[in-house]
Amino acid sequence: QVQLVESGGGLVQAGGSLRLSCADSGRTFSTYAMGWFRQAPGKEREFVSTISWSGIRTYYADSVKGRFTTSRDNAKNTVYLQMNSLKPEDTAVYYCAASRVHTTTRESYDYWGQGTQVTVSS
Repeated sequence: QVQLVESGGGLVQAGGSLRLSCADSGRTFSTYAMGWFRQAPGKEREFVSTISWSGIRTYYADSVKGRFTTSRDNAKNTVYLQMNSLKPEDTAVYYCAASRVHTTTRESYDYWGQGTQVTVSS
């Protein structure tokens, strides 16, 4: 069973940085691809980034490419999202999710964390 808990959200000024973490308390973390998604008020949940089970392959949404970096430490059952050069439009609740398939498709993710709020002030 996969149980995901995000942390690291908060309030930051535009141009600043935050690092989100997502930890899994289960024993199968390294067999899952991990994704990050976000949902702003009144909007649908959207893809941000994904990383393969090995950590070798990553994909990013165009809106965050060059600013965000995802990585994982399978020994610690944790995936990270380093967010730099943050913009007010990055404000959202950020969710991590696990999938058996390395994909950008939200519907393919089986397990979700509770989310962590990121607010970027202008």
